[in-house]
Amino acid sequence: MAQTGHVTHICIGPVAGGQMQEVQEVQALENRGLEGDRYCRGEGSFNKDRQGKRQVTLINGLFLEGSGFDPVDTRRSIVTLGVELMDLIGKEFQIGDAVFYGVKYCDPCTRPSKLASKDTSFKEAFHDRGGLIAEVRQSGRICVGSPVIPPAKDY
Repeated sequence: MAQTGHVTHICIGPVAGGQMQEVQEVQALENRGLEGDRYCRGEGSFNKDRQGKRQVTLINGLFLEGSGFDPVDTRRSIVTLGVELMDLIGKEFQIGDAVFYGVKYCDPCTRPSKLASKDTSFKEAFHDRGGLIAEVRQSGRICVGSPVIPPAKDY
């Protein structure tokens, strides 16, 4: 079985372009995203005219160390440790009670730096480490500390 990780931070952005908020738990809603988040309502810069394009984003917490970015600054929904997110592309996996599908790599852009008023470029700091875009396949509750359970290896 693949290595199980865990959630270290959960962040939602109630308003597109607004301040992200850390929460201790959240409901993941099937085919929508995280309750209370802009992507769940089909808003946000990456969902403009493409509702449902982006539901949830994840990033490896190890990449935040020494970057100058806090979890809310990354504008990613879920921060994890102990699981290789790129191994989840094209696969279903579980976080807490919810089931997700790894859609694709999440290219880092300049928006997080601008919105957090950072001099450091998020795009440069997280080159090849931008995280994962995922869809919610089955609704469920997620908490800080929830396990991230990848699928069993297929060999």
